[in-house]
Amino acid sequence: MKVEIYSDIACPWCYIGKHRFEQALDRFAGKDGVEVVYRPYQLVPDAPETATPHRAWLAERYGPQSVAMDARVAELGKAEGIEYDFDAALHANTFLGHRLLHLAETEYGAAAQGELKERLLKAHFSDGVDVGDREQLTEVAVAAGLDRDRVAAYLAGEEGVAEVRAQLAEARELGISAVPTFVFEGKWAVQGGQEAESFLRVLEQVAAETGTAPAATDADGHACADGSCTI
Repeated sequence: MKVEIYSDIACPWCYIGKHRFEQALDRFAGKDGVEVVYRPYQLVPDAPETATPHRAWLAERYGPQSVAMDARVAELGKAEGIEYDFDAALHANTFLGHRLLHLAETEYGAAAQGELKERLLKAHFSDGVDVGDREQLTEVAVAAGLDRDRVAAYLAGEEGVAEVRAQLAEARELGISAVPTFVFEGKWAVQGGQEAESFLRVLEQVAAETGTAPAATDADGHACADGSCTI
């Protein structure tokens, strides 16, 4: 089974959704046969190259309710082992990060890409790293196991630019307008950072539909109305 996860490094619900999905995957009997690949999506594709404080940007975009928005996500994140630090977080353009994720997938494999994704999310939301800065991105990539010289050369050039732009266009063509969105076997889509139990039911239902596992009971696979980031 192939699961393609459309998400953005700057999406707090994508961080929660990743952890919840991984919890479900750990409980799924057929987990060894599941390939997880991260696909790019940008909530703010025109974000400037120079990073700015997250709090200020969110307040400008959503007004006074932005404080409550961050507080709610931070509270939910704690239950998933995530420590959000929105005071330190920076609003940055995530295109370079998506290029790095493409490099990780194509040259190191899906597992390495997943490790890099986790580190990028932590860097952005917990460590105050500017994920739009080449040098800081390189350090995150090296910590995830990628070769320093390869990463530096890759980010300095234009490799992966066309490919990532094509994938971003594909997401738009698929009608994806909120993240995270989980696409199973290219046919079934589930939106939002749902509870682990919901993801487990979906995994079991897709396995049953594709004939790779016994049918699950009480599986509806419906997407939640909350738990995602929209444009």
